[in-house]
Amino acid sequence: MIWNKEIECMERSELEALQLKNLQDVVTRAYNNLKYYRDKMDKVGVKPSDIKTLKDIEKLPFTTKSDLRDNYPFGTFAVPQSEIVRIHASSGTTGKPTVVGYTKFDIDMWSECVARCLTMAGLGKDDIIQVAYGYGLFTGGLGAHYGSELIGASTVPMSTGNTKKLVDLMIDFGATGIACTPSYLLHIAETLENEGLIDKIKLKASINGAEPWTENMRKMIEEKLHISAHDIYGLSEMMGPGVACDCIYHKGLHVCEDHFLPEIVDPETLKPLAEGETGELVFTTLTKEGIPLIRYRTRDLTSISYEKCECGRTSARISRFKGRSDDMLIIRGVNVFPSQIETALLQVKEVAPQYLIIVERQGNLDTLEVQVELSSGALFDEIREIERITKEVAKNIQQIIGLSVKVKLVEPNSIERSMGKAKRVLDKRKLS
Repeated sequence: MIWNKEIECMERSELEALQLKNLQDVVTRAYNNLKYYRDKMDKVGVKPSDIKTLKDIEKLPFTTKSDLRDNYPFGTFAVPQSEIVRIHASSGTTGKPTVVGYTKFDIDMWSECVARCLTMAGLGKDDIIQVAYGYGLFTGGLGAHYGSELIGASTVPMSTGNTKKLVDLMIDFGATGIACTPSYLLHIAETLENEGLIDKIKLKASINGAEPWTENMRKMIEEKLHISAHDIYGLSEMMGPGVACDCIYHKGLHVCEDHFLPEIVDPETLKPLAEGETGELVFTTLTKEGIPLIRYRTRDLTSISYEKCECGRTSARISRFKGRSDDMLIIRGVNVFPSQIETALLQVKEVAPQYLIIVERQGNLDTLEVQVELSSGALFDEIREIERITKEVAKNIQQIIGLSVKVKLVEPNSIERSMGKAKRVLDKRKLS
């Protein structure tokens, strides 16, 4: 598997013609095979035959995670059960899990999309790739695994759970690529630094996703490990990792537009936004058989560009995510995203990008505390330095979010690490 220039460099008019054909097909299949889509479309008075242009997608109703949960477990499958060869599911921590079924075609398409992403990162058949996402119902592990095998790389199904062994095998096997969450890769980098093993690794690139991360964190990972770190995007409901990824120029994530049709809408009004405007990312699957999704609200906030990239690809690019509309904290009437806190912290060299945001309510007033680790080389016992760093961090955060916060510096490695998605927020208002 190499760079598919025929698809990834397709002229916009040719790509849109392909998208329209596939959109008409998927709307027809969803209407005919899924009662909940038929009911949704009948409610707004839309038939498959009404989709004559790409703009007509605006006539179609949106799909949300609640729709999938309401049809748990298999009510979203648009093909007979006998054609479903794989089932994945979300964690279900906030309710019933969302269940996703894949046909053989879906698995092949997924593998192709992840392979494109790995190729964007400069990885190929001569590489050794450690997959350090979790395997199982979570889509990260198997998604990255199949894509790695498709490009012909030597694939190491490391998963998560034993960082010491991962580091040992990374060195012993001479791994040149790794796929994991960015926060876990930062933890791996810390482990390598603490053991004096950075110079022993042969990594050249990483594929990181499954959680939001900032451009500053990407640069930190690259500097610590001397690699090129790439942002891969996906979500279980759509497919898993591989919906989009950034290339070597890091100027947005290229969407696999022949399989996924992106839109940006205002998260409040749900009206379409213009190119370059920030809003909620909405996707329609164009080729999925198991679970076709129409105008699925991802809750992720980003913008989109259709300008040709320096790498030669013509596919639409979504910008680095600003956050999630459902992860946004409202503190004293101000919208706050964890990524804003991370940006402020990375401006202070004495602290590490390991933090915990604690929100509480005292009387009628919301309070915000940020616990942040000192860097391993910082002098924790010098009171003057602690006071200076605390004030600098608090000032940076206030300048970005416009609110005063309480900052508490804690010792290195004292905040719990996660090998999956990092847990950055403890909102005690919801616990009372």
